[in-house]
Amino acid sequence: MNNNAMDRLPFVSSVLHPTDFSAASDRAFAYALAIALIRQTEFTILHVNPDKHSEADWARFPRVREILERWGLLEIGSPRSAVFEKFRTRVEKVAINSGSPSHATIQYLDTHPADLIVMATEGRSDLSRAIDRSVAESIAGWSGTMTLFVPGKADRGLVSLEDGNLSLRNILIPIDQQPNPAAALEFARRAAETIGEEAVRITLLHVGDSPINIPNLQDGANWSWHSEHRQGEVVANICDVAEKVAADLLVITTAGYDGVGDVIGGNTTEQVLRLSHCPVLAVPSKYTNIKY
Repeated sequence: MNNNAMDRLPFVSSVLHPTDFSAASDRAFAYALAIALIRQTEFTILHVNPDKHSEADWARFPRVREILERWGLLEIGSPRSAVFEKFRTRVEKVAINSGSPSHATIQYLDTHPADLIVMATEGRSDLSRAIDRSVAESIAGWSGTMTLFVPGKADRGLVSLEDGNLSLRNILIPIDQQPNPAAALEFARRAAETIGEEAVRITLLHVGDSPINIPNLQDGANWSWHSEHRQGEVVANICDVAEKVAADLLVITTAGYDGVGDVIGGNTTEQVLRLSHCPVLAVPSKYTNIKY
């Protein structure tokens, strides 16, 4: 890889977690908090209340100190200032009243950009999604922000909700000629380097009639690269290989919404995340200056 180009990739320094106070959002919150602590970032918890005339219910917001105390990272009864003093993570809670959670979140991102969004997704496969696109998919697609989707019910994951422990063994990256997968490769390598306690296996999967040129990637102390080629239906093969390698994380380069077909049927990333049994990191293809 071109190291100079990779230096221009943003390291996550701000995390946004939109929440609807559901159990699924609680799971995503744990992921967002763990990442914010690792990266010592600005951490914003955002709730959009569809009732325009009600006041914010601050008591329902996730309680950062309570979670950190449960994880054994803070002493019981620690002051609010302890989160920043110990972890250099600045937490802000924001409440907005709006009839459209997705539109309000996208507007918020316009004035308060984030490097990473962490959101829950329950997964949807019914025909109604053609009319009522899920909030999580809309925010990620239209904002163009790197997004970690956390299934409300997942067989595998990165963060233990009980104690906050991190675990990463296998990453799957579907690749093709376009969009350029280089940024996804680099973010996967960084995740392996940061979270993986042992050598993380990173599998590059291409689904198509013929193989493509796989970049010559060097193994590291915390990761090793592998490749697989399959033919057939793309989404089905991605999900099948994810189960085969027991992927803890799927990393997908996404081009966003680029046509009527995407709006009606959903692009590949959206179809995969609706079926995935593990978290999915969607990396926008806007990082066009990245080369491998």
